[in-house]
Amino acid sequence: MPATPYLIVFDRIGSPAEGYLTTTQYARNIPFVIRRVFWTQATPPETMRGQHANKATEEVLIAIAGTIRVKTETGTAVAEFDLSDPATGLYLPAMCWTELRFSEDAIALCLSSTDFDEADYIHSYPYFKKLATHLAL
Repeated sequence: MPATPYLIVFDRIGSPAEGYLTTTQYARNIPFVIRRVFWTQATPPETMRGQHANKATEEVLIAIAGTIRVKTETGTAVAEFDLSDPATGLYLPAMCWTELRFSEDAIALCLSSTDFDEADYIHSYPYFKKLATHLAL
């Protein structure tokens, strides 16, 4: 049975008067060893990003600024998440199709379980559905 996406709340220290520090505290909340960190910014709101799944890569997506609307699909479930709190991340398991919409000011930080490898990406939605249906059996 495929894993499902879920929200992770990170530790936040501070106050409105001094500001906040948000931490994964030795990455105890991340369900994998982090191999790569990347971010996206200046994505036009009318542009949909994602539109792929990864065969092996797991990720945690965090909206550092702005709002990111994420639609996820596994072999068994479809869900939508609005990320706007930098103290909350969205765990994206392997074999999870994602579609992302960004507010004008959004900055997305992504923690990844693997280094980039184009061969890990599934860009064809029909092919993803075929694989996901097979995995869900």
